[in-house]
Amino acid sequence: MACADRDPAPVFAASIGTRRGNMKIGILGVGHIGKTLAQRLSAAGHDVKVANSRGPETIEADVLASGGHAVTAAEAVVDMDVVILSIPMNRLPRIAPLIVDLPADTVVIDTSNYCPARDDRNESIDAGQVESLWVAEQLGRPAVKAWNSIGSDSFANKGKPAGSPDRIALPVAADRDSDRQLAMTLVEDTGFDAFDAGTLAESWRQQPGTPCYCTDLTREEMPAALAAADAKRSPKRRDLAVAAIQERVGDAATNPDADYSVRLSRALYM
Repeated sequence: MACADRDPAPVFAASIGTRRGNMKIGILGVGHIGKTLAQRLSAAGHDVKVANSRGPETIEADVLASGGHAVTAAEAVVDMDVVILSIPMNRLPRIAPLIVDLPADTVVIDTSNYCPARDDRNESIDAGQVESLWVAEQLGRPAVKAWNSIGSDSFANKGKPAGSPDRIALPVAADRDSDRQLAMTLVEDTGFDAFDAGTLAESWRQQPGTPCYCTDLTREEMPAALAAADAKRSPKRRDLAVAAIQERVGDAATNPDADYSVRLSRALYM
């Protein structure tokens, strides 16, 4: 999820078939990114269960419009092929007890980003630890980084069928090749080109402030953007973007429209 997100508009409606058959997917968090994930992955034919921290009765009907099912957080992680965590990074340690004992072959995907203006300060990440490696430590198991590099408005509105011109690409990082490939299949199912971004140690290249973060690049543009990432400069650029958005909308947890966000991100990050 982007550092600052706004309510998405109606989702891209086309259903994109999976390459590995339908999967059982649990999603923890139905905010701006989680909502679109639930809608898109259900529309693609997957068996999707969604949960939030307040209980299934609080999940709005539009989240379930494509066939998802509202359940408790504990139910959302049981007997799943994939568990997607779409909650703020500072809340991940709280749900770690639900994740740590999952079967080894359950693929856990994290969509979060560290944003000091919204999250608690994280001394380890501030000192240079890669966000995804910190997340894996908290969860006590391997994880995949995906869907973190796109703003919620672009995610909700800019998905296209495979082969479409100028289809946006999203980087996917993981230490296990099989996890990365499965997550890439799901990214394709949500309407975007999946790009193999390597291991979690390299996933800092898709963190906030880097050239591929919220800049809506194509598959052809992605390699140069990842290569141009600067680990020392990206936190400063991230904070500049958040300050500009706060000045415009007055809230660190809210995005302006996608056109402004992409223009701002390209100006500051690329």
